[in-house]
Amino acid sequence: MGKGGRVACIITPYLLTIATLICIIFVALGCTKSSSSTLNNIYFIRVDLRNIDNGTKTDSEIEDILNEFHITSVNSSDVKDIVDQLASNEKDSEIKEFYDIGLWGYCDGDVRDGKFETTDCTKPKGEFYFDPISVWHLDSTSIKDELPDDYNKIMKVYKAVSKWMSIAYIIAFITTVIEILVGFFAICSRWGSCVTTLFAVTGFIFTTAASVTATVLFSVFKGSLTHTLEAYGIKLHMGKNIYAATWLAVAFSLASTIFWVFSVCCCSGRSPYNHSNKPRGRGLTAEKAPYTYEPLGAGAQPFGHHDSTAYPPASANSYPMTNQQPHASPYEPFRHS
Repeated sequence: MGKGGRVACIITPYLLTIATLICIIFVALGCTKSSSSTLNNIYFIRVDLRNIDNGTKTDSEIEDILNEFHITSVNSSDVKDIVDQLASNEKDSEIKEFYDIGLWGYCDGDVRDGKFETTDCTKPKGEFYFDPISVWHLDSTSIKDELPDDYNKIMKVYKAVSKWMSIAYIIAFITTVIEILVGFFAICSRWGSCVTTLFAVTGFIFTTAASVTATVLFSVFKGSLTHTLEAYGIKLHMGKNIYAATWLAVAFSLASTIFWVFSVCCCSGRSPYNHSNKPRGRGLTAEKAPYTYEPLGAGAQPFGHHDSTAYPPASANSYPMTNQQPHASPYEPFRHS
């Protein structure tokens, strides 16, 4: 297969690698620009605070919720104090009605006519994690002492896993970019495909690891805190677009890795018609066509020159089919069967 076939063999994994990079970029750009409705809808989890209002739930209602889900680390009076403080901060515009958590930051806003309208987004920050106490301006109060015992444990795990998740996405992004750059050299030889495959495998591992981490982290986060936060009037909603983007990145990365491996084993860039690539000593050998005459050696005489010593006359018994003796010639006579 020649260079044209080699290019056709490389273009498929190359396009799949570009698709992987685009999906990773979408994940990274989620919740980074308040004016973009597209990027605002790319979030891992949404914290809905619309039901926080002073006096929304009585002590008995809160106690029923705590008993229903076997929450013993807090009592109804502590929950009531936290709800009152959150409601007061919300009225003072210190707390928004919802918060969307992305990879590098979060966006907040209010709900108008049933639509979530983003008003502000934080600046992107490496190793970001969402700290409700700081964001909701509760760090200067005694609310931290009234939080459930499991809160600090969950936030400690969330902070550590979020750090690893950010690093995994960064490595996946870098290796995918290198994969695209090195992929140019894969057109020239299988060695280029081999090097590209190494980066493809690395990118696939970290893209998958980051996607699994994000999915498991926020699923567990939502599952473990949903019942507890319900007592405070807080609801959690998982995003859809960001998970679709990150798992599409995994699918594209896997497909590109498979095709890069295929390009190492097959699709050579050498042309079968290029004889300069053949080893020395194995040139083409011309074969003689049947019934052809070859010139005699150095002793051959020119045509028409008679030399009785070179070709003695043949006996009559040698030619039974004719009475005439053949004429001497510097070429071999025609042999009759």
